[in-house]
Amino acid sequence: MRIAEVALVSVVVMLAGVAWSADHPAGADKIADARAQASAIAAQIQATDQRLQVLTDQYSAADYHLSQVDDQITQTQHQIGVDKAAVAHNQRALRKQAIADYTSSGTSSQATDLFTSDRNVAGVREEYSRLAAGNVSTIIANLHSSVAQLSGEQASLQQQQLQASNARAALAASKSQASTLVAQEQATKAGVDANIQTLVAQQQAAASAAAAAAFTAKVNAAQASAKAAVQSAAATPGTTGSTNPTRGPGPTSVPAPPSPPTAPPPPLASGVAGAIQAAEQEVGVPYVWGGASPSAGFDCSGLIMWAYAQVGIGLPHFSGAQFASTIHIPLSDIQPGDLLFYGPQGADHEAMYVGGGQMIEAPHAGASVRIVGVRTDSSTVVGRVQ
Repeated sequence: MRIAEVALVSVVVMLAGVAWSADHPAGADKIADARAQASAIAAQIQATDQRLQVLTDQYSAADYHLSQVDDQITQTQHQIGVDKAAVAHNQRALRKQAIADYTSSGTSSQATDLFTSDRNVAGVREEYSRLAAGNVSTIIANLHSSVAQLSGEQASLQQQQLQASNARAALAASKSQASTLVAQEQATKAGVDANIQTLVAQQQAAASAAAAAAFTAKVNAAQASAKAAVQSAAATPGTTGSTNPTRGPGPTSVPAPPSPPTAPPPPLASGVAGAIQAAEQEVGVPYVWGGASPSAGFDCSGLIMWAYAQVGIGLPHFSGAQFASTIHIPLSDIQPGDLLFYGPQGADHEAMYVGGGQMIEAPHAGASVRIVGVRTDSSTVVGRVQ
């Protein structure tokens, strides 16, 4: 069981009937301001990160578009090369054919037979040469036209490539700036968070020291009161009669005897110092409901049970059961190793007193085993382990 959540930054201690001031500590405003600053920076980081994601998507799209343009340029360049080779081949074929026709008087080709019906060799050669030259020339002209068209497409693609490259470079620069800004904002927030942690730690330390001082003063006052009661009881005679001197003779009156002093508290159990040392070595171990070991974590009663188990003293794993199994003593008799119980029958929470107005506890979920100034309220009971 654990005590109802108590704010770390607002420990309330009653000292000699005087309550602490209800005003917020001076450090509270600093912490609130720092947390507001951290929230604003976190919102800015989120906005910048979202912008970075948009830029990243845009950069990816630009990079993809550029790759497509590059592929088209590669394909066009390849086709230009093919067409140019075809042009060169056909030009060579035309020249070769022309030379063959010239040297053979037009009879180097079987196609000449198509034009030999009139046996006019000169006419045949002229006709054949005209047709052959016309066919090849047409092919060459068409290829030249194709090469020119492809070259125009290539020029257009190269312009698109330049634009796509420039767009990608601009997006890359924006993306880099956004990444740098996110890193700067995160570094700033880390500094603010560290400052918050420092302020909270300072506030907690101050509150713990004040609580320890108040508890020590409260114990000293209780001890002084107990000592005065003992002295008063020792100095007052037993039950005797007396006459009221101001009223003359009258019926005798019996003064009420002072409250008898409480019996001496039982001695501390053997090994208490070892239990305190064992518990203190676990400072920083996280709170875990039902936990009772350094590896599994601790809850409030689990820490006390484990610490005393290290010196051979067995306690149940429940604050209410430990409340019932300990000897309850006055606050004025508290010693290191005694237990502080909170709530009805100790069912809410418990801690171990370690001296100097401080106690060790496994406080609540989200926190860790810690040493803090003793808290007391109207339900607090001190129990001594036997």
